[in-house]
Amino acid sequence: MEFKDHFLKLRERRGLSQQEVAEQLNVTRQAVSRWERGETTPNVDTLKQISRLMDVSLNTLLGCPRELYCQSCGMPLEDEFLGRDSDGALNEKFCKWCYDEGHFLSDCTMEEMQEQCVSIMVQQGVEESAARQHMASILPRLERWKQ
Repeated sequence: MEFKDHFLKLRERRGLSQQEVAEQLNVTRQAVSRWERGETTPNVDTLKQISRLMDVSLNTLLGCPRELYCQSCGMPLEDEFLGRDSDGALNEKFCKWCYDEGHFLSDCTMEEMQEQCVSIMVQQGVEESAARQHMASILPRLERWKQ
């Protein structure tokens, strides 16, 4: 699905008119109309504003071009699981259980994170040895734990 389709669906889901979106983004209603028809695409700064206005990640806004994983615990990320930066914007690198308001929620070590994740995976029916092996291979490659 293209940006124009995502944008229109998000605008309608929020119950916003083209004029209301234009006013909140400081653009013309005609610009919003052109985005929805696929004639133009907003610039990067405007895409960030739209992301905040619609409360979705840029990844979602652009049609989910890549699968996101928390760069702290390795959890697959969807918009409702994203952490937030200090300005309230969605952070596409970390989940809300690891990161919020611009900082990590715990000062745990990588080993402590592995134990937490293994415990959750076992509760969900994954065999403990498989969970440990999986987390041991993933965590060192994530942004938070790379050295």
